Amino acid sequence: MPIGDLTTARADGCPDIEVTFARGTGEAPGVGRVGQAFIDSLRGKVGGRSVGAYGVNYPATYDFLAAADGANDASAHIQFMVDNCPDTRLVLGGYSQGAAVIDVISAVPFPAIGFNNPLPPNVPDHVAGIAAFGNPSAKLGLPLTMSPVWGGRSIDLCNGGDPICQTDGQNVAAHSAYAGGPTNQAANFVAGLL
Repeated sequence: MPIGDLTTARADGCPDIEVTFARGTGEAPGVGRVGQAFIDSLRGKVGGRSVGAYGVNYPATYDFLAAADGANDASAHIQFMVDNCPDTRLVLGGYSQGAAVIDVISAVPFPAIGFNNPLPPNVPDHVAGIAAFGNPSAKLGLPLTMSPVWGGRSIDLCNGGDPICQTDGQNVAAHSAYAGGPTNQAANFVAGLL
């Protein structure tokens, strides 16, 4: 490779698919258990294509205003991927508070205080799909599937009785039950878009 060919050098280490996933409240740094289940399921549905993963870096504590930190980090990583791996198909995802992080960067339902790194207009061209689990904005009647930009490539799953994403939800255990069936359902949906 010629020394001046930096585009090729950068693209060499790029995965075919990159999942940027924001974990839920209280989960350890990384993609979290729901994110890992989703990524593992997706890997089994995309043939021989490589799948990279990025765990959004944010506190994921009960200080929900810090979700803006996650949105800024997720946006920065997505922009990095668009600039450095233009042929990589991007997948965004989040669970619980992490779903709210994805809501913020996709402008659903409203900008968060402290979010200062919006996605540029070309990013939707690189995003194949979005998977949200236990999304608080769904409780407000604003799931990602309603977005004019992201709706057709979004799956926003809410388990029956989950009080985080349903106004009449009363089953707290339902909010913890996304790894398994729902992650497989979301992986099937996203794989169909890749």
